[in-house]
Formats: sequence, C-alpha cells, structure tokens
Amino acid sequence: MNKAYEGSEQNLDQKQDPKTDIDGEHDDDEFEGNACSNAVGFIQNIVADFYKEYHNIVWYTIYLVLLLFYFGYFIYCMYHLTVNDKITEEGSIRLIVITILLVIGISLTLLTKFVKLDITSFEREFEQFMGKYGFIIHICFIILAIGGNVAVIIVEVILKEVDNLISLIGVFCFVVVFYITSHNPARVNWRPVFWGLEIQFYFALAIIKWPIGNDIFQWCGDRVTEFLAHTDAGAGFVFGNDTFRNHFFAMAVLPVIVFFSTAIAILYYLGVMQFIIKYIARGLAFALGTSPAESLNAAGNIFIGQSEAPLMIRPFLAKLTNSEIHAIMTGGFATIAGSVMAAYVLMGVPAKHLLSASVMSAPAALAMAKLSYPETKVSKALDKDVYQMESGKERNIVEAASNGACMSVKLVANIAVNLIAFISLLQFVNATLTWFGERAGLYAPDHELLTFQFICSYVFWPMSWVMGVHHTDCRVLGELIGIKTFINEFVAYNELSKYIDNRANLTWYEGLPAINSSYTGNWTRVGRDIHYLDFDHTLVGGTIEEGYDSRLDVSDKFSTC
Repeated sequence: MNKAYEGSEQNLDQKQDPKTDIDGEHDDDEFEGNACSNAVGFIQNIVADFYKEYHNIVWYTIYLVLLLFYFGYFIYCMYHLTVNDKITEEGSIRLIVITILLVIGISLTLLTKFVKLDITSFEREFEQFMGKYGFIIHICFIILAIGGNVAVIIVEVILKEVDNLISLIGVFCFVVVFYITSHNPARVNWRPVFWGLEIQFYFALAIIKWPIGNDIFQWCGDRVTEFLAHTDAGAGFVFGNDTFRNHFFAMAVLPVIVFFSTAIAILYYLGVMQFIIKYIARGLAFALGTSPAESLNAAGNIFIGQSEAPLMIRPFLAKLTNSEIHAIMTGGFATIAGSVMAAYVLMGVPAKHLLSASVMSAPAALAMAKLSYPETKVSKALDKDVYQMESGKERNIVEAASNGACMSVKLVANIAVNLIAFISLLQFVNATLTWFGERAGLYAPDHELLTFQFICSYVFWPMSWVMGVHHTDCRVLGELIGIKTFINEFVAYNELSKYIDNRANLTWYEGLPAINSSYTGNWTRVGRDIHYLDFDHTLVGGTIEEGYDSRLDVSDKFSTC
C-alpha cells in the first residue's frame, strides 16, 4: 500500500473527527471535572434555560424596578424643591418636562403593544363617516383657518406694522411662480399646498407672537446650546485644552458634528428617534394628505440629513412615484440636518431660530413640492409597511455610539474639504471681479469693490424684500442667499455669523456711555463698514439692523430660505 496515500487517509480521518478542534487538539469528553466546576456548570445551565424561557418577564421586571426607582427619585425631588421654594427654577422645570415626556412615551408604548384595539373596524367606520361628512368638515376647517389668518393679519400686522404685509406678498409670489412652472398645473392637489402653508403660518404665529411658544423654543434652543457645549471636553482632550480654540472651525466646530451624530445614533438605537418621527409623519400625512413615505421622510429631515432620512424608507424607494421622489429631495434641501445645525449653533447662529426654521420648513417643503410636481399616480407604499421602522441593529449602546461617531467622519471630511475648495474659489472669483471693477474706476473707499457678494446683494434684493426683510437689510440677505445657493451654505452661515458678531459688538459700543461718560458711542459709515469715533475700530461689512422688533430677524429668515 502506498505510504503517502495511507498518510493522507489518516489525515483525512483526523479532519473528519468531530472531537478535534481547529488547532488539532482532541477534546476530552470523558473529563468530568471536580464537584465545584460541575456545580457552576449546573447553575449556568439552569440560569440559561430560565432566561431563555422567561427573558421577557426578566426585562419587564428590570424596567419596572428602574421605573419605580425613578418615580421615587422624582417624588423626593418635588418634595425637596417645594420645601426649599425652588420648584420654579429652570432645573426643576426641566425635570418635570423630562418626567412628562417619559410618562407619555411609556403610555403610548404600552398602549400600542398590549392593548389590542379593533383598528380595522374603527378605520372602516371612520372612512364611512368621512365619506359622508368629510367634505363639509374639510370646508369648515378651511373657513376657520382662513378666518384665523385674516384676524391675525388685521390685529397683529395691519394695526401694528403694515410693512409686515410685504411677506404675505412674498408667499403669494412664490405660489404663483411654482404654479406657473409646475410639471402638471392641471393636476395640482391644493390640499397639501394649503395646509402645508397654514401649518407653517400657525407654527410661526406660536413662536413669534405667543409668549409661551417663544419661551418654549427659547428654552429648547438654550438646552441644545448647553448640550453641544460638552463637545469642548472631547475636543480639548484631543487637540489640547489651551490651544484647540485657536483653530476654531477645525477643532471646535467640526467636533460638534461628531458629538451630535453620536447622540442621534444612540437615540436611534433606543428607538426614540423612530418614535418621534413616526408620530410627526402621521400628523403630516393626516393634515396634508401626502403619502406615508414622503411624510415620514419630511419628518425625518427635521432631525437628520438629506442622505440619512431616505434610508428610513429604503425598502420602498423603488416603488415611489416621481412626485414622491421629488418631495423627498425637496424636503432634504429645505431643512437643516441635526448634525450640521449643531455646527451652525457653534458659529453663533441662535439655536432657537434654527430649530423653529427646520420644523416650519417640513410642511412648507411638502406644500411646494406638491405644487411643483403634483401627484398623478397612486402610491404603492402603504402606511402599515412604511411606519414599521426598526431600531438600531447594534448589540449595545456603546457600539451604537461608536458607529455614530464613525459615520460622521465622512460628513466632517466633506465639510472641511468643500470649505477649503469653495472659500478659495470665492476668493479667486472676488479678486478677478475686483480687478475688472478697478479697470472701470471702482476703487475703495469711494466705491464698493465689485465682488460676487456685491452682485448677489442686488440680484437677490427683490427676493429678500418679498420675504419681509427690512429694506436696510435686503442687500445683506441677498448676499447670503447668493452665497448659499451658488457657493456653500457653510460659507454663507460663516458670513452671517460675522454680521451677528458685528451687531453684538456695536450694541456693546453704543452702551459704553452708560458705563463711562468719557465715551460718546457715536459711529459713522464708510460704505457698508462702520467706524467707531471713540477709538480706531472698524466693523467690516457693517451689521444687521434690528429696528423692527416685531419681525423675525435676518438670521431666522435666512434659516428658512
């Protein structure tokens, strides 16, 4: 017999031996161990079998114990704060808000999970009722909404500051332009257009004119700013606590995107984001009559970016109509991604304005999308399928946080390289335009230099004016719109932050006489620049005027455009 063949056959037999592991070591199944190891193994098997059979009960018990601990803590805190007369402090209010949201979330979760309602029969009865009276109900709501519009316009605009009617002209102009350029004007469904603009109107009314609404968003904005401030700990550790702010954008602003992306990933893992987005989407779909897929995407765009939001409806993308795809793209461009919003906050843009603008833009984006590209087909994505969003697939919260941080790397890199490219390109374009302008005699300080911003400030002046911006600031907003449209929105927000800083600096300077009588607080304009007369300092580019307190300021209007 061939010895080589005999050896290979023996090796083959060894490989097929189930008792031999990868390293070629033979498992000794006859080894029984001592009494201690056997007892530990026996207990492990019992615990594993028990958990396998009753794991739901185990986790419900853990959740219940944690919940009881929290409510015990909450009750004690309320007693302590009441006794010490601190119940009205901001920290106390924050604890109460967190507890209310927790109770609402738990109640809705338990209701949908354990309470079995006859949804089918309820929906059937509701459809029959709406089939009979839906038209009348809809007409009544339209009359109430328009009546509310007229009352607010008369009381808050005409009787107080009639110039604010200009923004109403702007809304009308935008609707007319979108209708004229619509893909199919004859098939426009005016329901999403009307209610999208109405929701935006009443939301703006609640934020601007309703003190409670304004306070709520101011409070939310302050909490966002406070939350993002924790980024300094990580950025300081990596780049050095004493030096990282010397390179503000690279070492202070971009790390905020990493931190916020991590927070969003954790909320996705816990199912919090899905919970919030789902109910906002249902509200939009009910009010506007839009499909579940485009409503869910619009709701998601309030919190996440244009690239991430469509992933929630990824299984249905192939089935979407052209109108739905158009609405998805419009919603992405109309809102601000949460991670990018965090960077804007650190650049000096008020968080309250960014939050309100992002929420207000969601229904308005659907309205304009349905006006520009009306729906002519029946959506194949059903609500029972679309709203079944899964939680994160990570094995634990640490993995979710790590994945969120890693996913932000591409976004941070894209922002950094695009800023380098576009700011350099803008500088080259401005140098070229200035050279051509100087050939025609446009020299500083007698004339403004011919630049890209100078051209945009006049080209987009009419758009700024119909948006309701004070005429003294129309060139400023026109300049910012042009940069945002043709260059990069980060560059535009960077320019906006300079105007905000200049306004704050001018306010400080004008208040100096109240502190020291040797100062006059007087200044003069040199072109658009502002020069202080008390000492040699110039605010390059000037400021944003704030002589119209009843309006949104430029930063809020720019956030919505």
